[in-house]
Amino acid sequence: MKSADPHESTFAAWLEEHGAILRQLSRVYAPESADADELQQEMMVQLWRSVPSFAGQAKPSTWIYRVCLNTGLTWQRAQRRREARVVTSPAPIDAAVSADGDPANRQEQGDLMQRLMIAVRSLPAAQRSLIVLALDDLSYREIAEITGMTENHVGVALSRARKALAQKMEEISHEF
Repeated sequence: MKSADPHESTFAAWLEEHGAILRQLSRVYAPESADADELQQEMMVQLWRSVPSFAGQAKPSTWIYRVCLNTGLTWQRAQRRREARVVTSPAPIDAAVSADGDPANRQEQGDLMQRLMIAVRSLPAAQRSLIVLALDDLSYREIAEITGMTENHVGVALSRARKALAQKMEEISHEF
């Protein structure tokens, strides 16, 4: 049964269609599984609060990315202030591999995904955001709308972020 409340209907539709954005960004900004769950809940709260401000000038996915990226950055800053703990190794990353694949291949891809997530998490926040958006195959125009940058600046900044990510991946590969 559908809700008569447009706020609730919009929110439910957004979660159904774009819920993967929240899951992905929460894993990027929170390496621990419990923290990622907490951050995803916070993203949902902020998205709920943002529904009345959505004017329809951007695609819903662009709006959701913007809200969730800002929530992730804010959450991460607050988390650093709350905790002065020693960073532990991140929880294993589930590789998106078919179940019928070779176990050695699945392990190799899982290791690669884990190294990628470690490298992405080690980037500065602005570069991390650009890389995540680029990994989702968003155009420069869409990234510019989400981040508030110009398309040209997105291209330059993304090029630098990719170089930094490649360097981090190389450093991490030498550690393994």
